[in-house]
Amino acid sequence: MSKRNHKHSLMKKIIAALLISIPAFSFSQIGIKAGINFSNVTKASDISNSNTAGFHAGLFLSPATKGVMGYRTELLFSQQGYNYKTGTNTGNVNLNYLILPQYMTINITKYFQLQLGGQIAFLLNAKADSSNTSNANNPYGEMMDYYNKFDYGYGGGIEVHPIKGLLLGARVNISLSSLYKDMGSSTPGTPPSFIPEVDVKNNLFQIFAGWQFGK
Repeated sequence: MSKRNHKHSLMKKIIAALLISIPAFSFSQIGIKAGINFSNVTKASDISNSNTAGFHAGLFLSPATKGVMGYRTELLFSQQGYNYKTGTNTGNVNLNYLILPQYMTINITKYFQLQLGGQIAFLLNAKADSSNTSNANNPYGEMMDYYNKFDYGYGGGIEVHPIKGLLLGARVNISLSSLYKDMGSSTPGTPPSFIPEVDVKNNLFQIFAGWQFGK
């Protein structure tokens, strides 16, 4: 598949997800949220990876309901990545995502809520402090050429509503999509040291606070 066709396919997926959410927008209450990210990648022991901190912020839509079941639609900017250490190098990888979570909510009481669901994400930018933009060992040139632009996964969390409008919570997000493209044995050159030799996926823990407007 060409890069142009890949981009068109990716945009179609994002637009489809947004269109699915539109009917819910008219019957929902809007809110804002922001918090701290603790992100990492799975199955990357060969680079001695460790957590890195970032932030997330954005908007959410949620129905005004007094029932047990509900839903949550969000649009978030999220800083993610990981720290790494190899035999010859140390550093960090920084990734910026636009995330669209879709969660089912379970209201235990009016003060406590469980959240379960999935999300899709689009990679906006990628940086690594040890990468070279172009050399004999880096045939791709641009950092973004190493990464899959589209990500998806599932997650769950809890949310507490201590007073009307205010919300506090925590959430875990597990990616099901590979972070890096398959370099393949036929790929010329040697990938940078921050790319593990195994199929890694994003792993994210969030702590957040927010405010929901309306009744």
